[in-house]
Amino acid sequence: MATVKPFRGIRPPQEFVEQVASRPYDVLNSEEARQEAFGNEKSLYHIIKPEIDFPEGTDEHDPKVYAKAAENFQLFQDRGWLVQDDKELYYIYAQTMNGKTQYGLVVGAYVPDYMNGSIKKHELTRRDKEEDRMKHVRVNNANIEPVFFAYPDNTALDTIVAKYIAGEPVYDFIAPGDGFGHTFWIVDDPADIEAITQAFAAMPSLYIADGHHRSAAAALVGAEKARQNANHTGNEEYNYFMAVCFPAGQLTIIDYNRVVKDLNGLSPAQFLAALAKNFIVEEKGAGIYKPAVLHNFALYLDGKWYSLTARPGTYNDNDPIGTLDVTISSNLILDEILGIKDLRSDKRIDFVGGIRGLGELGKRVDSGEMKAALALYPVSMKQLMDIADTGNIMPPKTTWFEPKLRSGLVIHQLF
Repeated sequence: MATVKPFRGIRPPQEFVEQVASRPYDVLNSEEARQEAFGNEKSLYHIIKPEIDFPEGTDEHDPKVYAKAAENFQLFQDRGWLVQDDKELYYIYAQTMNGKTQYGLVVGAYVPDYMNGSIKKHELTRRDKEEDRMKHVRVNNANIEPVFFAYPDNTALDTIVAKYIAGEPVYDFIAPGDGFGHTFWIVDDPADIEAITQAFAAMPSLYIADGHHRSAAAALVGAEKARQNANHTGNEEYNYFMAVCFPAGQLTIIDYNRVVKDLNGLSPAQFLAALAKNFIVEEKGAGIYKPAVLHNFALYLDGKWYSLTARPGTYNDNDPIGTLDVTISSNLILDEILGIKDLRSDKRIDFVGGIRGLGELGKRVDSGEMKAALALYPVSMKQLMDIADTGNIMPPKTTWFEPKLRSGLVIHQLF
């Protein structure tokens, strides 16, 4: 079962939400955050990227930077830019991109569910990134930013969500930069709150879609607090962390593509010949070619696009990892031909989220920065959930979710 609870969210008053709300901490660097927050003292970047309040070049992992996050979090509350709700609530957060809307429920997810595997993962995490976010959670004693979960489609929850979205939202704005819509409602009827709790309790699992490091950090700090509290009962707020849970059927994973710096000593002709061993190679010309089906890839090389279709027998559709296009391309192209064996550390490869479009791949190759680009057909939510259910882990840089959750619409305090 999936245990969730409502919580007393800390939120900006309606008139401040557009100034407070920000992109997630990990989708931009310190300089970009500095620029986006320029002239806006209410920007959440002062809490999630507090190095912007120090001279350029200040190490974002310096203890004084974490301390500044806590100082700013308190300042925002003292000045009324963030205000805590007076009772425990659930919230509905809708995102609209390209005319498509997905509706998420903001809940307190249960730390033991993460620790025992009821909250399922599909990616490995790095300890240094976990520790960074753990320090941020500890110093603020709060989950400042949410994590992004998926759950199996559920008609009972759909009915509750439909009831609230028919009413007036508390927030409704278009975010600058990306042009995506963000809308927010409060679920305050006790009967609906109980129904949401019970609907989740009937689910065997929740799935991390995006935010594996934030999930790990939040759960590890919660477990740490439980160990440190001699009077721990299991009912404390630190036993929960903030998640936005979307029905899987509403979510779309977009492509996550690769660009490489060299051809491992091969000429373009030799590279294409090597590909022909495991792929049907078709030249498509100068116009952008986008993979249309699973096991079909797009290659951009020397000003031309190529279709690469994996030959039968080069993959195993009965293996949840082996059938992934990221596995096929990693094994048969990046490793076997180009000698790129570790996607996490090799400096000869970079990754481009599909939100940038395939034209971005062409630009990076045409500029001379990269030698070739490889576009992949995106993973499906079913593949992600099947992999998580079997306890497997996806290869690095497999999934890209868009739109990203906006931070600052609600915060979860751990006491």
